[in-house]
Amino acid sequence: MELLVISLSLWILQCRSARADSIIHIGAIFEQNAIRDDEVFQLAISDLSLNDDILQSERITHSIKLIEPNNPFQAVQEACELMNQGILALVSSTGCAAANALQSLTDAMHIPHLFIQRNGDGTPRAECQLNPSPDGERYTLAARPPVRLNDVMITLVSELRWHKFIVFYDSEYDVRGLRGFLDQASRMGLDVSLQQVDRNVTKVFSTLFSTMRMEELNRYRDTLRRAILLLSPRTAQVFIHQAVETNLASKDSHWVYANEEVSDTEIMELVHSALGRMTVIRQIFPLWRDTNIRCMRNNHRISSLLCDPQEGYLQSLEVSSLYLYDSVLMLANAFYRKLEDRKWHSMASLNCMRKSTKPWNGGWSMLDTIQKGRISGLTGLMDFRSNGANSHVQFEILGTSYSETFGKDVKRLATWDSDRGLNGSLRENRADHGMQGITLKVVTLLEEPFVMVAENILGQPKRYKGFSIDVLDALAKILGFKYEMYQVADAKYGSPQANGSWNGMIGELIGKRADVAISAITITPERENVVDFSKRYLDYSVGILMTKTEERLNIFSLLAPFDLAVWACIAAAIPVVGVMVFLLRRVQSVRSQNPPGPHQPASVTTSFQSAIWIVYGAFVQQGGESFMSSMALRIAMGSWWLFTLIVCSSYTANLAAYLTVSRMDNAIRTFQDLSKQSEINYGTVRESAVFEYFRVKGTNPLEQDSTFAELWRTINKNQGQDNSVTSPAEGIRKVKRDPYAFLWDMAVLEYAALTDDDCTLVVTGNGMSSKGYGLALQHGSPYRDLFSQKILDLQEKGDLDILKQKWWPRKGRCDLDKHAEPQTEGRALRLHSFAGVFCILAAGLLLACLVAALESWWNGPRCQRAQPKEVTPQAAKLRPTPAHRAQDCTTTATLYFMDPDATDASPDLVELQYTQL
Repeated sequence: MELLVISLSLWILQCRSARADSIIHIGAIFEQNAIRDDEVFQLAISDLSLNDDILQSERITHSIKLIEPNNPFQAVQEACELMNQGILALVSSTGCAAANALQSLTDAMHIPHLFIQRNGDGTPRAECQLNPSPDGERYTLAARPPVRLNDVMITLVSELRWHKFIVFYDSEYDVRGLRGFLDQASRMGLDVSLQQVDRNVTKVFSTLFSTMRMEELNRYRDTLRRAILLLSPRTAQVFIHQAVETNLASKDSHWVYANEEVSDTEIMELVHSALGRMTVIRQIFPLWRDTNIRCMRNNHRISSLLCDPQEGYLQSLEVSSLYLYDSVLMLANAFYRKLEDRKWHSMASLNCMRKSTKPWNGGWSMLDTIQKGRISGLTGLMDFRSNGANSHVQFEILGTSYSETFGKDVKRLATWDSDRGLNGSLRENRADHGMQGITLKVVTLLEEPFVMVAENILGQPKRYKGFSIDVLDALAKILGFKYEMYQVADAKYGSPQANGSWNGMIGELIGKRADVAISAITITPERENVVDFSKRYLDYSVGILMTKTEERLNIFSLLAPFDLAVWACIAAAIPVVGVMVFLLRRVQSVRSQNPPGPHQPASVTTSFQSAIWIVYGAFVQQGGESFMSSMALRIAMGSWWLFTLIVCSSYTANLAAYLTVSRMDNAIRTFQDLSKQSEINYGTVRESAVFEYFRVKGTNPLEQDSTFAELWRTINKNQGQDNSVTSPAEGIRKVKRDPYAFLWDMAVLEYAALTDDDCTLVVTGNGMSSKGYGLALQHGSPYRDLFSQKILDLQEKGDLDILKQKWWPRKGRCDLDKHAEPQTEGRALRLHSFAGVFCILAAGLLLACLVAALESWWNGPRCQRAQPKEVTPQAAKLRPTPAHRAQDCTTTATLYFMDPDATDASPDLVELQYTQL
């Protein structure tokens, strides 16, 4: 028993002697501009010296060497000097170049090296790529965790469902640090662009405006809607300010600022500078509410300067300084466990300049003790069990939300740590179901029936009405917002100027003097490059406004199928053929019988009057009594009949075609019809979307159809001063006043035709494109998607159709359908088309009456009554021959009768004369 007590006493004395002889010497290498690193390191040594719980009687000494930033050669020289003094471990806070040099040296000398990566300029950190050790034994331990910003950013863009964005990185940033991020983005199918930002940010934006055209700038502005900024806080603030000043930023933009080291003050400056939504990623460290717990870590009391946030000193430190403090605490914990295990190795003086110098034999044991340790310090948990690096890191994600004080409310959205990943939601905090409390500034332009001035009450703000106003009111009722409306000063929709600026309502939106523009404003690619549009709430097409064409009354329209020369030739052919037939019949008569006696007149069938009558009867297809016994007469009449058949058939066909074409005479239905005529001038509003459309189509050399080229020549005659107008109202007045066709929005023209007092206007034309009317908003407006969604809801419910019927009733005082489309079915001929026939009939009847009157006058007083001769019984039996008719004369009529007993071969003719009573 006594022997056991003596042995225990000797062991205690030996331990006390070993601990009393233990002097812990630590070397440190910092950069010259890292003033706080020196302070924090000495503060950590001082805190350890005041705590007996960790190191009781051991004395810690240290040596600090300062080097120039990123000077690896000087770092090696200073490290060799420290090793020559004899150190148990080396602590460094440098850049990557010096760290690689120190790694090679410490691996060779077997000196544990705790490395804290430092970025003194505020640029986001890119992970240092340390050199692999030759024998696989790395003595450098990374006290600061590897860069996990890439993992946080890829989680963020996935949560936000970004598909296309741009990454801006500082010129001092090592872009190789984005290699892992880009690889993951590529596997996810994301479209990522990279752009370096020079220290002179103003030069960057001036270069953009000097090298890019307006179209490229507009596409670049669209790219800037989603961006990640890997910049220092100062550079980021200047960058955001310049983007807002140059109108490249928008309210709909969402920028993510990622930097491990950014203070609360810098975050508020960035958020207030940004125009759109801002999300900030930064590293955070656990804090305990209880001051006693917060200042005690592993039985080690931390100085109140570091553990109490109210002191203000902690907020002024860089992240590298915090890890530096915990690194000293980690070494002290390892020294304590080393002493407790009685595996202490004395320090050795190493001369790294000699080739024969052997590495420290206790280095591996000390390194193993450090790697197996774990502490809880200012940065949270620290250990090196994951490939020689501290893996414990936590980030917080701060963001802004949409409100009346847009961009000024910052709150924590989520956290991310290396063990659990994302904790929270990064969905955009939009007002998906309403915009209560928001007042929008709306610019408008008077255009019937979209926007019109309503009856205003004296002293009250000006009120408006119209189709677009009804749509805006419906959206305001659904979303709960209010609006203030004013008219644009120059009364223009908006078009680009020579200097690149825009006028009209588009210019008001670009200048951010208005939030929304509403009227008969069409969605065009040029406008969409500089502003945003909601979904269309009304289809758009270009129409032609003209006065209704009056049908010309032509009572002799039935004569129109033939030219005057044709009618003259036909009229001449009748007597010519009549003479021919007369001569042929006389020849036939002479050949068939002897000439008549002195008291027998010529046969009526061979008279010239009879021939003319026969020819006319055949022409009008009414026949006629004729005896065509000779071949010559038959040939003549056959030729005449064939001629009349062709003439009548041609007349019938041409008359049908003429009556059909005459219905659409001077009718303009399409742009092609308008371009082919020259009687009516036409034009549109100068500096409008329609004017620009015809300019582009008319001057396009690849356009195959010459219609638009002809239209543009007329519209732009004398630079548009002759045929184009300054406003739609002027164009409508010009249509009523002059023979003029006005090309403008179909909806506006239909309303003008519907409300015309005289109903003399007609709208024709065809749709020129698949455009539409929409609400114009500032580029990147947060309300665009919300308006579009509610407009689609109104279309689905049929509310927009009801509003359209309210302002464009198809049948009202003026009927648009009556002249809207050309009639494809047949139409009954009107009376005026046959007026000429009735006129000819009336003229014939009047002429017949006149001739009858003349005959009565001529025959009445000059003819004397003659006593009839005594009729013999032989004459009583006579009957009139059907082959002859009485010859009309003035006083005496001679009748020929045939003896019924006589044969037809030799008829006996008896002459009977009588005197007309």
